Amino acid sequence: MVDAHQTFVIVGGGLAGAKAAETLRSEGFTGRVILICDERDHPYERPPLSKGYLIGNDERDSVFVHEPAWYAQAEIELHLGQPAIRLDRDAKAVTLGDGTRIHYDKLLLATGAEPRRLDIPGTDLAGVHHLRRLAHADRLRGVLATLGRDNGHLVIAGAGWIGLEVAAAARGYGAEVTVVEPQPTPLHTVVGPEMGALLTDLHSEHGVRFRFGVRLTEITGQDGMVLAARTDDGEEQPAHSVLAAIGAAPRTGLAEAAGLALVDRADGGGIAVDASLRTSDPDIYAAGDVAAAEHPLFGARIRVEHWANALNGGPAAARAMLGRQVSYDRVPYFFSDQYDVGLEYSGYAPPGSYDQVLLRGDVAKREFIAFWLSEGRVLAGMNVNVWDVTEPIQQLIRSGQPVDQDALADPAVPLASLIAGQGA
Repeated sequence: MVDAHQTFVIVGGGLAGAKAAETLRSEGFTGRVILICDERDHPYERPPLSKGYLIGNDERDSVFVHEPAWYAQAEIELHLGQPAIRLDRDAKAVTLGDGTRIHYDKLLLATGAEPRRLDIPGTDLAGVHHLRRLAHADRLRGVLATLGRDNGHLVIAGAGWIGLEVAAAARGYGAEVTVVEPQPTPLHTVVGPEMGALLTDLHSEHGVRFRFGVRLTEITGQDGMVLAARTDDGEEQPAHSVLAAIGAAPRTGLAEAAGLALVDRADGGGIAVDASLRTSDPDIYAAGDVAAAEHPLFGARIRVEHWANALNGGPAAARAMLGRQVSYDRVPYFFSDQYDVGLEYSGYAPPGSYDQVLLRGDVAKREFIAFWLSEGRVLAGMNVNVWDVTEPIQQLIRSGQPVDQDALADPAVPLASLIAGQGA
């Protein structure tokens, strides 16, 4: 039975918010838990939107974090389809779009991120898409199926994770795909040129065309529909649809208007939080894509836009709201599926932080692990079609110690033995 001695409010109906609500109940909180979602759908996970659900392998219901009935059973008060439009820190209240005013004792901001928009002519044409929400994926599934059936062309602006996964999905439907990317390789600033070249080869083998070193400058149309996409080198790509996949921006508007400390966009943006995910206001926390946290392991403030961060960050914030001692030090992790290649990436190796990329396994067969090293220390690792190695890779990262590079490169040497050899 819920009592009203305290009210904890969560703004954001994604994975971080839903898992925070679940954790509050599982940790014994008996006060009111109010979850505010600006979408009409119940909280859901985002990876399937560019993976299993988009390619047609997963049913729509599979994306939801909990069964809809769970929220009532757990006595979670849901406000679906209601954006939070104002945060009054003095009164400790959140105002919703319909004028409802909700008091809080503790508040969690899990507002996520939103897709960056193309700032070029023609983005108002029918056939220009983004992929962030379930409604976007619903539409895009139909678009890709139609393009495949009609031999239509999809132009994707951006060769990041979303762009590449949608490219793979589109080719699966039979659509023609051109990816336009200003950098020289896909994911150039994430995995570097070495692994970027491998991703280029993978997609090229499946019929994707890349245009590197150029940007879209205009989307042209006829009768309100997309007809072509022009690049800054003067070329024109045929297009029946265009996907803008140029990254996401943290949704900090509510926090900014309330005067919470933020991080500059040049440094990744987001709401500034400490290692316990507490903001500059001691009664307000932030988790998921929007949170830029002081990371105890890396000694830096980082913002991570991936599923695992929402999965683990929401519960960590919930425990901190309950007064538990929390030091959120998870190694960043994400995964991707493209054609017959599955990969997992652990760690944090921004450009300029590493001096070597070491490979272990058979790159030609796309069964290998790539390690990003700095002075012999493992900063990050990406396993490609090699499984059950995430834990030892993360332990190597956590150790912070130089590793025997010959042994690290030898698939016959168990990774766990390298960790034991360092005394980890």
